[in-house]
Amino acid sequence: MNRWIIALVIVAAFGIGRFAAQTQAPAQQPPPQQRPTADPYANNAQPGTTQFPLAAPAGRDSNARTTAPQGALNTGPFDPATWKYGGAFNPPPNSKIWNPVKLKMMRGEKVTGGTVFSATDPATYCAMANAGYDFIWTEMQHNDRDWGAVARMWRTCPYAKAVPGVRVAYTDEREIQHALDAGALVVVVPTVDSTAEAIEARNWTYFPPLGRRSNGGGQAFDGAMWGGVPGGYRNTINDNVVLIEMIETLEGLKDADQIAKVPGVSAVFAASGDLGNFSGYRQGTPDYERAINIVHDAAIKAGIRLCGPIAWRDRPDFTCFQAGSETAAIARGVAAELGPLANTQGKPEVGPLAR
Repeated sequence: MNRWIIALVIVAAFGIGRFAAQTQAPAQQPPPQQRPTADPYANNAQPGTTQFPLAAPAGRDSNARTTAPQGALNTGPFDPATWKYGGAFNPPPNSKIWNPVKLKMMRGEKVTGGTVFSATDPATYCAMANAGYDFIWTEMQHNDRDWGAVARMWRTCPYAKAVPGVRVAYTDEREIQHALDAGALVVVVPTVDSTAEAIEARNWTYFPPLGRRSNGGGQAFDGAMWGGVPGGYRNTINDNVVLIEMIETLEGLKDADQIAKVPGVSAVFAASGDLGNFSGYRQGTPDYERAINIVHDAAIKAGIRLCGPIAWRDRPDFTCFQAGSETAAIARGVAAELGPLANTQGKPEVGPLAR
């Protein structure tokens, strides 16, 4: 009898424990509506109960093209050219900059970007992101990596010392919005040849009213990345994103002054390699230096930052730099660590490792 009583007590205790665990489990997860999201309908009331008092009557023409609802700020016939943009996405008053790269640029301080050229391993990316750079220049112009691999790397350590940055392949809505939706805070656009292209790159980088970026979501909106920034991601990213446009061709030099003056362009990059490639002259020759100085003058006149390779960190007025790749950083680090022991491998006389 005693054994039966003990067994019943154990079963009852187990059942109470399971019930308590089940009733407490939901409290450990925040309700879905509290999680940052780009979905404007995520916080609606229960389906079927929401009312839309200003909606067009069912089956009837509301004449919205010519007549605005009562209380609308935009009245008269609809015209995009005269539309007054609303304040729904204004940043809160006195919002502070939360992107450290933008903050340094605004102060005129020198900014460095470490290049992740070929790695897809998040551990390698995070090592570079915590090595001391200001941002990571994730290379997408001269690499066959896909955006899924980039997104995985960025979300592994979003709060590393260096913020996620990228050089996209070209001026394109898909390229730039993939980068931003994945969490990029620095966007580098190569081979900008004209004022029109500079404006297009700006348009895909910024949300309205400055640009035309779509509010479609992505991991940038997640609380694990930028969804919890002060003031909210959508409302503050226009003030925090950094757009660097590269001038690399003779056509770009021709429009350099106008490119630098496009609202939203944070910096122009004097492309050391491709300005030589497209001009036919090497660094140090008068014709090459003239090309670099054209970009320099455009930045100075526009009052924006001037970028170049890390080797130019002592060149006048350059405050933004691209540093070497992850493989170069490994080689430099090992050489510094080993000192005189570096490259002292044994030298067999035979076999595939004979040197």
